[in-house]
Amino acid sequence: MSRELLQNVRVLDPVSGSDRIADILIAEGNIKAVEEKIAEFPADTQVRDCQGLILGPGLTDIYSHSGEPGFEDRETLESLMQAAAAGGFTRVAILPDTSPPVDNLAGLALLQQHIRNLPPGLPRLYFWGALTAGVKGQQMAELGELASCPVVGFADGLPLSNPALVRRLLEYIKPLGKSVALWPCDRTLAGNGAVREGSLSVRLGLPGIPASAETSALATILELVASADTGVHIMRVSTARSVELIRDAKARGLPVTASVTWMHLLLNVGAISGNSKDSGGKNALTASLPYDPNLRLEPPLGNLSDQLALIQAVKDGVIDAIAIDHNPHTYEEKTVAFADSPPGAIGLELALPLLWHGLVKTGEFSALELWRVLSAGPAVCLGQTPPVVAPGVSAELILFDPEMSWNVDGPSLKSRSANTPWLGQQLAGKVVQTWIY
Repeated sequence: MSRELLQNVRVLDPVSGSDRIADILIAEGNIKAVEEKIAEFPADTQVRDCQGLILGPGLTDIYSHSGEPGFEDRETLESLMQAAAAGGFTRVAILPDTSPPVDNLAGLALLQQHIRNLPPGLPRLYFWGALTAGVKGQQMAELGELASCPVVGFADGLPLSNPALVRRLLEYIKPLGKSVALWPCDRTLAGNGAVREGSLSVRLGLPGIPASAETSALATILELVASADTGVHIMRVSTARSVELIRDAKARGLPVTASVTWMHLLLNVGAISGNSKDSGGKNALTASLPYDPNLRLEPPLGNLSDQLALIQAVKDGVIDAIAIDHNPHTYEEKTVAFADSPPGAIGLELALPLLWHGLVKTGEFSALELWRVLSAGPAVCLGQTPPVVAPGVSAELILFDPEMSWNVDGPSLKSRSANTPWLGQQLAGKVVQTWIY
């Protein structure tokens, strides 16, 4: 393995709380030294002046969707991992809604077989086991069987409509020692809605989803957590009221963590009509449609008050992690009317540069705050030891150039799908190197 000396690089380490300019020596897959100035090093060391660049621990995505197996035209495991690496993610956890789903040992074995043939140097993939058989929310999956295998925890990635089943799941999983992730959403309240309910949804002429579709389900989950005393991760928090409920739950000592998806921090429902800051604008593929279907998400983009509350909750630590929820769809699936399009957008390659310029450059977050909720926070939510920048540990690092510009188009994207509202835009910020050992 080669030796590399990065000089004058801005080193971020959210675990130690360090943000400084330093030199870092990497050799044989390990971090050998992190010092203000490294004057002595072997003659065969590759030396690089990294002034203006940022070095930090690799990012962790707590949940995303893979097309493979079953929907390879949307995404393969290899293209997903290449997209993750391009975006700075060294760990990615995949939801079980593949075909077949990961609801038994055979489904998990199929995924593990697929990744054995992938090239080295790609991010580490982790898999969520399904909570329910077929990810249909009707009966428990083979939880005990799956718990004996390397799954990071259990999650359907879809709402569970039966509180009695949720209660039984929490009681059964507690002794298994695995994480549980739940998405609070009452489908009966959500109905056929496509956007967040409010005055803007009326002006858009699109059916609305009330905030209570999330908060009523969340209140139920929190009551069940209090009863079972089983730790739960709350996925896809998107409303100001949900932030209040989670803040109160944590104050009461309930074992809960929470995440928000990255687009809900950058955009609100106004983006659909083109009135939200940094909405991305219409791209060439969707310019003929009244509203960009790539902004059709689940949960829907919130109102401005929701967006501001979510940003503050991340800063305060009420929300522990930013999730990418990368959800690829084909061109044919997405180029339909807004309300008819499948929800979801890609994000693994886009999240870091857009969050950096949308939140760090604007002063909303410090660089360490952003790195904390993209790296250390998600890893802890998955029950993992987060990567650090310190001598004596293996190198799990990314080098980020916040000013490098690039065009978001088909050839530039590693993902097989291109369903993003930023398609056709020029962005600043690019990961220029990744270390995964």
